Amino acid sequence: MTIYVDHTHLGRHVTGLERITLELFSQDALAPLPITPVTAQGTRQMIARQTLGLPARLAASKSVLLCPGFPPSPLLRPFASRVLPYFHDDFLISRRDDLNHRARLYMAVPFKLALKTYPRFLTNSATTRERLRQYCRRDAEITLYRPSVRNVFNLADNSRAVRSTQTSPLRLIALGTVEPRKNLVAAGRILIALRDRGFADATLDIIGRRGWGPDWDQLAQIPGVTLHGYQTATRVTELLDKADVFICTSHDEGLGLPLLEAQYGGLPILAPDAAVFREVLGQSGLYIDPADPTGAAASIARLVATDGWRQLHVRQARANLARWNNLAASDRDIVLDLIARMAHERACDRGTLSDRSIATH
Repeated sequence: MTIYVDHTHLGRHVTGLERITLELFSQDALAPLPITPVTAQGTRQMIARQTLGLPARLAASKSVLLCPGFPPSPLLRPFASRVLPYFHDDFLISRRDDLNHRARLYMAVPFKLALKTYPRFLTNSATTRERLRQYCRRDAEITLYRPSVRNVFNLADNSRAVRSTQTSPLRLIALGTVEPRKNLVAAGRILIALRDRGFADATLDIIGRRGWGPDWDQLAQIPGVTLHGYQTATRVTELLDKADVFICTSHDEGLGLPLLEAQYGGLPILAPDAAVFREVLGQSGLYIDPADPTGAAASIARLVATDGWRQLHVRQARANLARWNNLAASDRDIVLDLIARMAHERACDRGTLSDRSIATH
């Protein structure tokens, strides 16, 4: 029995979509299950294999397919009982205005069809799971598969804990593709409010490639904002180490993995006061309204005026990472059992139990 995993979207810039695939759906992550990655070279081959190649593989066998990246092709619907999609968020339906035309056509339509018809999914947070329930069939099985968070940027928090609490200049940092959904223009407006509040030399470093929409050009006009574009992990580490506060102003996220990754450096994390960010950050987060730059700037000012604020947030970050990674570890065995059960059922459909070992990993 073959367990295919769609890796056709890998090999591009590593954003959240790719990182989740590498963290949760690699051969090491799914061991001891015997998986077979399906890869592609370039966008054209990716589209061809996702649209036609994967359905052809399932039509020619009783194999199981895991789809951790793009929504499954509509041609996979006849094999829905053998396909296990991983859904990162619901914005393909809930925030269509934040999508470019390619995402609306190639991703939003298959996503909506899959939600309506597929019997089971995986997802990255309890918040996303509850959001998906309003779109999927009533009997759908939605299983949490939260990623463990590694120190991917090789950050250290020991030196931060002993730094002076004085900030000159005050350095904010944000990570994410510069496009409407990430709402980074709101972070720029918070920077303006900070400068008006007395932090005249405050800065905002934004790490992430230029996406669609006008946001990049708008941010480029704001004094103190530096648009770094896509950077190597080494350069990201350097910028995070220099920063004082990590800021997220996204309209929405399915998880917000960079917020957790930044906590390895002991950074205070500012995020919108929304369910998913409270789920991810717990008591370690500082919650703001991105639509209220004056209020957000006041929150930052109070933060850096607090005695021992660096040491406090180093401790809180460590505790939160331990909390999250314990939750993620508890998900892994459940997901492996689910995949093994699907593969075993397919093996029984073929009238053979030769792959029973898969189900007893």
